[in-house]
This record gives sequence, structure tokens and C-alpha cells, in this order.
Amino acid sequence: MTDSDDPVVSHNTPDDSIVNSDKPVGYQRKTHPLFIEPETIGTTVDFQAIFGNDHPVELEVGSGKALFLRNAAKERPEHNFYGIEIVRKYAFHGADRVKNLGLTNVKIMPGDALSFLKKMPDRNIVTAHLYYPDPWWKRKHHKRRVFTTEFVSDIRRVLVDNGQFLIVTDVADYFEHVQLLMTEFPEFLRQPEPESHEPEHDLDYLTNFERKFRQEGRPIYRVAYLRQPR
Repeated sequence: MTDSDDPVVSHNTPDDSIVNSDKPVGYQRKTHPLFIEPETIGTTVDFQAIFGNDHPVELEVGSGKALFLRNAAKERPEHNFYGIEIVRKYAFHGADRVKNLGLTNVKIMPGDALSFLKKMPDRNIVTAHLYYPDPWWKRKHHKRRVFTTEFVSDIRRVLVDNGQFLIVTDVADYFEHVQLLMTEFPEFLRQPEPESHEPEHDLDYLTNFERKFRQEGRPIYRVAYLRQPR
């Protein structure tokens, strides 16, 4: 089965650990050689230990089936890529695709990005990627959105000087929310809108979501911010 045949993850797909909370006796969760399990992180993230080198690190929050990670890791082999995906089965799917390509500069953590960010040292990543975050459509659920003041504050802290924060969504009101919240952070300087390109094949998209939405003719909203020097 190719990526184009895969069902696209719903914006509101729940975490397996929540849905299947009653596990049979002796159940062992499915893991993967490329996984970094949250409980193995310790008190402080050490990317040099995780990757075995000191190459610049790019972080993707909500990596899904890892289409972005796969393409970016091939294009920029001198960078390391760390994806975080809360839905374990999609994290596993993405890790498997990365492994099949023989990429050695990608790791994936099946877990919560917000708690992970708290463990990251300052000035630790060169780019933060947030693509098609769950919009949590109902107003009463907006508090579950990943894009909060606390989240942006952590991204501000962990980005190196002149690091980039790249955000893409297909939801107009979420895009407005992003732009409004970012005005609270003068340390971020808005950049020209990131360019998109005409895909040459079915895997030549930013993410699986983007492929679906562009093929459906939906508008896509993109924004980039530069973390100004301290």
C-alpha cells in the first residue's frame, strides 16, 4: 500500500492510549527501533546522545505518518529531525516508512509534545515545524489546541537565535488565532509567506493532510517567523 492509498488521519483522531485504556493482561505496547519513548528521556533532552552527533536539529510537532520528516531528512542529510506524534499507531507507521528508506537522521517520539518541550534546554533547535494541527472545532474544546501562549513561549525558548518557526493550517479561524497570538511575542519577526510548489508525484507534498486538502482545492494558510537574537 502506498501513502496515497493510506487513509488520512482525522483532525480529531483520539490517542490510542485513551481509546483502548483497558488492555488485556500481558499486553505489551507496540514499539519501534526509531522510537524515543518519553519515559527514556530523563529530566533533560540530549539530542547529541539521541542522534549520536551534534548536527542541527529540526523539530516537528504532530508528525503524523512522517511524510514531511521523510522528505526533509532526504533533502537535508546534514540536519537531524525529531518528530513527535501523540497517536502511537501513526507514529509507528511513520517510523516504519523512515526505516524502509534507510534514513539515519530521524527519530520519532510517540507522546506529548508539551511535556517534551519542558525538558528541552534553551537554544536547542534550529527550526520548529507545526503542520495542520488539530483545530478542535468546538469552542469548548479550544483549550485542547496545541497552539497556546505556553506552547509558543516554549518554542521561543528552545529555538536558536535566527531559528525559524513554520506553521501551516487549512483552517482560516485557526490561522487568525495563530497570527493574533504571535503578536504577543515581539521576539518573533514575521517572514515572507513560505513558498509552495507544484508536486511532481504523490509523495511530493508537505504532509499527507496537505496532499488531501490541495487535491480537494481547499485554501492553505502558511506563515513563518524568525526567532530574533536575544
